[in-house]
Amino acid sequence: MVDGIVTEAAERFIEEIRKSDIYQEYNFQKEKLKKQPILFDRVAEYRQRNFELQSKAQGDDLLEKLDAFEKEFEDFRANPLVDDFLRAELAFCRMMQEVNVRITAALDFE
Repeated sequence: MVDGIVTEAAERFIEEIRKSDIYQEYNFQKEKLKKQPILFDRVAEYRQRNFELQSKAQGDDLLEKLDAFEKEFEDFRANPLVDDFLRAELAFCRMMQEVNVRITAALDFE
């Protein structure tokens, strides 16, 4: 069971994340993209393929496959709606990763 004080602090922290410019931009771009369901689905497919590629390929093989992947989706990424969303998503992911790293380091969690 989670300590009540920790739960309350987590809820406040979540609310601060929601208020952050980075999250607001991510959410804004996501909602714009959702207004075009076909494009939204293609972005989901792009993200899934990218994830699979990065989690399966290794070393030089990864670089070659990433290069081919980028070329395949070059025109797709040129779409401002797609590019804006993916940039906002990346910024949000990086923010969340940094938060996780800082919490883990501060708690000496190995």
